[in-house]
Amino acid sequence: MFGEISSKDIATFTRQFGVMLKAGVPAVKCLKGLSEQATNKKFQKMIEEITNDVESGLALHGAFDKKKNVFGTLYVSMVRAGEEGGFLGDTLENIANWLDKSNAIQRKIKGAMAYPAVIFIVAVGVLIFMLAVIIPTFAGMFAGMGAELPGITKVILGLSSFLRNYFWLLILIIIALIFGVKYLKKNENVQFLFDKFTLKLPIFGTLLRKTAISRFTSTMSSLLSSGVPVVDSLTITANTSGNKVIEKVILSSAEKISAGETIVGPLKESGIFPPLVTQLISTGEESGQLPVMLEKISVFYDEEVDTAVDMLTSIIEPVMIVFMGGMVGIMLIAMYLPMFEIVSKVQ
Repeated sequence: MFGEISSKDIATFTRQFGVMLKAGVPAVKCLKGLSEQATNKKFQKMIEEITNDVESGLALHGAFDKKKNVFGTLYVSMVRAGEEGGFLGDTLENIANWLDKSNAIQRKIKGAMAYPAVIFIVAVGVLIFMLAVIIPTFAGMFAGMGAELPGITKVILGLSSFLRNYFWLLILIIIALIFGVKYLKKNENVQFLFDKFTLKLPIFGTLLRKTAISRFTSTMSSLLSSGVPVVDSLTITANTSGNKVIEKVILSSAEKISAGETIVGPLKESGIFPPLVTQLISTGEESGQLPVMLEKISVFYDEEVDTAVDMLTSIIEPVMIVFMGGMVGIMLIAMYLPMFEIVSKVQ
């Protein structure tokens, strides 16, 4: 989303901009000061361009809209609402809080997957080393014996032979799969089915669902608190949800609101949002405290995400270790079985 400019750079810039505006510093002076202290040269140039646009008479949200590929639709919409409503400083602080929260969630998920990914890479490396280097030694020894080999040994030797002779083909298949998956994911129907499948996965699907709820409620709360209309907030949130299934549900809610109905109906029907969440949203909608209620739900699900991440880590780690040990064990058994059979026949 942010290219070479990190989300941390944008969050820091946004928070400082908001604080300076609330202190009564003019917007152009704020931008010039923030440009001078920016350490990222590309970001510094971008702030200078925004400053020039504002000095030439363009509205602040219009200047940010020209850099929408970096800041995103949600950011621009919130700046516009804050600028038109006269509370831009508070809005920028809301944006910074939202960015910090989103970054924290992403770090949690990446942290949960880092260790299992390392174990998996090590396991694959060990298997390739055994198949390419160690197994061929046994293959030559078995050929000299001339004995009938067990089925499992034949399979392992076959895999070793294929890996050594057609390693280039294996690499081509992996590359083709990577590009094939990327191409298919560009198709909205395929992406929808993939997202639907991931949400139904045990443990990992639960983590994705809780993360989606936390992100939805946090984003909606920030948008509504910044003065963005409900329908626009729902549309923006849907486009930034990162999941086609949830995007469809939220857009359906926007349509219901436009038709004079409540936001809760589609959320209930989706089966993604738990009854507690829909009930709290309904209560907030009826009492006129929807942004506050959404923020409370977001805080609760942030803690739920932490718990889900810990659970995922605690389960995946031993599973990967067992997988690695199992694969190595199968290879060792396959190589030693013929020896045991030959020894027993000799005896």
